[in-house]
Amino acid sequence: MHIAIAGNIGSGKTTLTYLLSKHFGWKPHYEEVDNNPYISSFYDDMQRWSFNLQIYFLTSRFKQILDIRNSGENVVQDRTIYEDAYIFASNLYDMGLMSDRDYNNYRSLFELMSSYMQAPDLLIYLRASIPTLVRQIAKRNRVYEQSIRLDYLKSLNDKYESWISSYDKGKVLIIESDNIEIENPDDLSKIIDSINASLNGLFTF
Repeated sequence: MHIAIAGNIGSGKTTLTYLLSKHFGWKPHYEEVDNNPYISSFYDDMQRWSFNLQIYFLTSRFKQILDIRNSGENVVQDRTIYEDAYIFASNLYDMGLMSDRDYNNYRSLFELMSSYMQAPDLLIYLRASIPTLVRQIAKRNRVYEQSIRLDYLKSLNDKYESWISSYDKGKVLIIESDNIEIENPDDLSKIIDSINASLNGLFTF
């Protein structure tokens, strides 16, 4: 079983990954943030480091996918490789922060990797408004995230909505993060019920 959690920066992916891994006994696969050698430099100068950062995320996520496939374990994954390509790299390109040459090179590599990938059994999308994202980013207080621009978050949200509306690789569960507190036991219980329902072909959240 492979469950993946998608959502913008600050939407609650890492928290939900942890809580679901505890509840179901699934192995968590987290996004590499603290050990990422590019992310701090990227937020200081997006145009200079955009390609480096996206290649780092793409390769680390692809390795994660191979590890998941080869392990045979039940896993819950914090962010998907699809988000790297269809949300973050695409957004940087649209904003003029990645050149044609770099973006085309990136997409060629992603398409090659895609031929070796299998989609998750269930994709959970945490939909969140900009105020919710800003509040949760401030709450976790990562130094390099304090310089994130609001227009950057908004353009990412727009990309997410476009992507999730056309996602056709498997089951999708959309959770409205503005209306819940993931760490609240009652809200978490509702999410878990919705996951079970989605996996068993019943109604969703």
